[in-house]
Amino acid sequence: MEIAIYFEGGGNSAETKAALRQGMSSFLKPLVDLARKHGCRWTITPCGGRNQTKDAFTHALEREPEKFNLLLVDSENAVTVLPRAHLEDRAGWNLHDAQEEQVHLMAQCMETWLVADPEALADYYQQGFNRNALRTRENLEEEPKKQIYATLESATRQTQKGSYGKIKHASRLLALVDPKKVKTRCGYCDRLFKVVSDKIQS
Repeated sequence: MEIAIYFEGGGNSAETKAALRQGMSSFLKPLVDLARKHGCRWTITPCGGRNQTKDAFTHALEREPEKFNLLLVDSENAVTVLPRAHLEDRAGWNLHDAQEEQVHLMAQCMETWLVADPEALADYYQQGFNRNALRTRENLEEEPKKQIYATLESATRQTQKGSYGKIKHASRLLALVDPKKVKTRCGYCDRLFKVVSDKIQS
C-alpha cells in the first residue's frame, strides 16, 4: 500500500516547496516511521495554493485510486460540519469522489499547529520572543485564523529572526513542534494521525 498526502503551502518555487516538504515530513515522522515499519510506501507533496492542492488531490484520485490519497488544507474558519462538507460548502469544491477519511483540515490554519507548542517557538526565536502573547485556550481550533496570525506577529516581532513569515519560518518550525502537544490542542490534527495510523496498520 502507498499513502500520498497532498497539502497546502510551499509557495510557488521548487526550493520553498522542498523546504516545506521536509518540515512537514519531520512533523509527521511518527507516521513515516510507522509506515516504514509496515512496509508502506509514503509520499508527501506541497502543492502551493488551495486550489492547486485540491486539483492535485482530485487528479490523484482519478489516476491512482489504488493509493490512499489524502487532502490536507487549512479550514480557514471554524468547522461545524464534517471536513469534506466544510470544503464543499466553503469553497464550492467537488469532493464527491473522496471518502471522508481522505479529507483533512488544518484548523483553522497550519499556524495553529505552531502556536500549540510554545516551547518549540521559544527555542527557535530565542531572545525577544514574547510567549505571553500566545493564545492559551486549550482548544486552539476555536481561535480564528486572524487571531493566530496576530498572536505570532506579536510574539515574534522583537526577535532577531523577525516577525513570523510563512515562507521564512514555517518549514523550520514544523520540524520542531511536538506532534503530541499539537494533537492535544488541535483535534483535526489528532484525527489525521489516527486515520493514517489505522490505515497503515489495517
